[in-house]
Amino acid sequence: LRVNQDEPMDDYPLKVEGGKEDDSSSGTRRFGMGQTTKDQMRTNVINEIISTERDYIKHLKDICEGYIKQCRKRADMFTEEQLKTIFGNIEDIYRCQKKFVKALEKKFNKDHPHLSEVGSCFLEYQTEFQIYSEYCNNHPNACMELSRLAKVNKYVYFFEACRLLQKMIDISLDGFLLTPVQKICKYPLQLAELLKYTNPQHRDFKDVEAALNAMKNVARLINERKRRLENIDKIAQWQSSIEDWEGEDVLVRSSELIYSGELTKISHPQAKSQQRMFFLFDHQL
Repeated sequence: LRVNQDEPMDDYPLKVEGGKEDDSSSGTRRFGMGQTTKDQMRTNVINEIISTERDYIKHLKDICEGYIKQCRKRADMFTEEQLKTIFGNIEDIYRCQKKFVKALEKKFNKDHPHLSEVGSCFLEYQTEFQIYSEYCNNHPNACMELSRLAKVNKYVYFFEACRLLQKMIDISLDGFLLTPVQKICKYPLQLAELLKYTNPQHRDFKDVEAALNAMKNVARLINERKRRLENIDKIAQWQSSIEDWEGEDVLVRSSELIYSGELTKISHPQAKSQQRMFFLFDHQL
């Protein structure tokens, strides 16, 4: 028996004893040892995906139980609004990732990891992964709030006590909170690596290919939303800097400043010319 039916026989250098094919389970296992390099590489990538996912779940659990739970006990130090600013929707992310890792583990083939079909898991969760958008957009606010609290000793000692109680490595809280931002960017890299070592005949090939595109789209969508929010912020700041603003807010109709520059305004019939600054938005001038 060949473990991986997609590979030609020549790719299995290990012969079964006596040169005869053995269809017993031990024969299967012996042939399994003669995996191709590509299969071995695929096994390595699958193992990495599973192990990093388990580490990540542990990391999220530590933040939710080691920090958020402790902070909620101290209403004298933190308001719920403040916790929302610092931790964003990390608890939603934790719930989502717990389901995702279970789905991955179901698809994991312990005996022959290279045969695991994990592509469908990413496809199934691509919509749920969009919750990272809210987290990534909020992250700069979290950093600002934490740097403000870092100037107050009681907060510094409190966060350090949380870390030690939860037996977490020696990194500051803002370092821990960066992990989800890095994680969502890492998925396309892992899937690209997985696709590289997946034969086109492998049952997982089409799903991994689709999953790679899906996760690139998720990352693109998150970047796009972040860019849009930054644009809206810029317009709000721009408008507030103008004295005696009249009429409705620019943001009622527009969300992006496309171009700005000087133009000459000519008024008829005297053909009087005046220099004016013009601002072109996506829905108005």
